[in-house]
Amino acid sequence: MLRMNALSKVYRTHLIETHALRGFEIHVREGEFVTVTGPSGSGKTTFLNIAGLLEDFTEGDYFLDGVNVKGLSDRERTRLRNEKLGYIFQGFNLIPDLNLFDNVDVPLRYRGLPASERKRRIEEALAQVGLASRAKHFPAELSGGQQQRVAIARALAGEPKVLMADEPTGNLDTQMARSVMELLEEINARGTTILMVTHDPELAVRAQRNVHIIDGQVSDLVRSSPTLVQAGIASSASPQI
Repeated sequence: MLRMNALSKVYRTHLIETHALRGFEIHVREGEFVTVTGPSGSGKTTFLNIAGLLEDFTEGDYFLDGVNVKGLSDRERTRLRNEKLGYIFQGFNLIPDLNLFDNVDVPLRYRGLPASERKRRIEEALAQVGLASRAKHFPAELSGGQQQRVAIARALAGEPKVLMADEPTGNLDTQMARSVMELLEEINARGTTILMVTHDPELAVRAQRNVHIIDGQVSDLVRSSPTLVQAGIASSASPQI
């Protein structure tokens, strides 16, 4: 699903070069739930931005669902991003003046989907995160955990193959964080690949695999035990790196 080979990212100014990623190698298979950890400045966010086609890389190759991203035009990258990826951020990024239905609708409108198709996707996504009955509520009427669920619904409505999550529980208390993590596990159990950056070791070990990044390189790859949700899902094969 996602493979990076000998990938590097260098930020250059007229005085210095900063190597954010160097010789970066990773393979995330379809249906995996992978958490990414590492100290501040290790390259986690750069990796996620490149994986999410929000940022270009300097050298190497990046294949997303079989497509080599290198050399794609901005229009081709945008199309690939819209078709394959969904994003969940630490800040919920909801529009306060729009109700939940319309918040989830915004990115679908940009894709030019017909109204009937948008309505189907929005209702299904809100139902999937347990907020179907609150479609006409506004973000200020929800708890932080519920707002993050709306953000997840907004990503799911695009029917992505991969969910990119950048500290999705960072603004939540422990109980709400666990609730959001359980929701992500359920989404993964239904077949969506998830790539999540987190500083929380408790959440990191709940994923199928934890990738640790130090100084722009993958330092170790630790496979954790299946979650309770995943344990109940029959799997034909165990993903390998």
